[in-house]
Amino acid sequence: MSGDERVDAWRDLAPADLARAYSPSSMVDSIDAELDVYAAASDVARARHPHTEHAYGPGARQRLDVFHPGDTSPVPVLVFVHGGYWQAETKERACGAVPDVLAAGAAYVAVEYPLAPEVSLAEIAAECRAALGWLVEHAADLGIDPARIHLAGSSAGAHLAALLTLGDPADLGPRAEIRSATLLSGVYDLRPLVGTYVNDPLGLDEPTAWEISPLSRLRASDAVLVVTWAEHETGEFKRQSRAFAASWRALGNRVEVVPEAPGRNHFDLPLDLADPATALGRAVRGLLHG
Repeated sequence: MSGDERVDAWRDLAPADLARAYSPSSMVDSIDAELDVYAAASDVARARHPHTEHAYGPGARQRLDVFHPGDTSPVPVLVFVHGGYWQAETKERACGAVPDVLAAGAAYVAVEYPLAPEVSLAEIAAECRAALGWLVEHAADLGIDPARIHLAGSSAGAHLAALLTLGDPADLGPRAEIRSATLLSGVYDLRPLVGTYVNDPLGLDEPTAWEISPLSRLRASDAVLVVTWAEHETGEFKRQSRAFAASWRALGNRVEVVPEAPGRNHFDLPLDLADPATALGRAVRGLLHG
């Protein structure tokens, strides 16, 4: 593994540089403008494509939305976990990729989950696992194939999607299979966050940060990993992505590293998720059709 891919390379950074390296907004002129673009694409998709909301638990944020292409036979499903550093965002703003996913003949599910500091990061991960379990349990009613589950997530959502992929397959039942996970600009080792502003609502120390890091839970897996990031991304997000992909591959697992998306940034990259005009979209569509 090269020096740039070292999993502990973050320790070489001074505290101020580390905080900047984990601030995606430092790479754009206006975070509000970027989030408005992201939300607007989701609003258009939700207005044009029928969907149903379901509760996977009693809490206000234990909700998910299901978009279906309308096929009568069970279809593969792309389950998207939103970002927001585990403390922001909603499923309603995470649907920009819906038109491209439906056009590929797959269902799209946007998962919402409780946020920090009201709940711990471990509890957030457990909520996402509960949402996935609910989907499997109700797959027949929803018209999705539990043996063709494809996960995706951006930023904090990529962290959560990675944890879901690395969970015990038996938890989902014998009929279910996670075929792939597409991870966009994720954080796979949370220890660098401990000394930054990001940790204020999380309350992690290094041992707990490592325990909830996908990098600490790596194992042999049948799931195909797709890892990518945006051109306008901080060095640490790029390094973490490369390091996680290299560690996944070192176990003999299958991984495709998609070249960084030109012109994209941390916030608009999810819009390429299944767009056939992009390298990322073509990779994801190939998995959905596999």
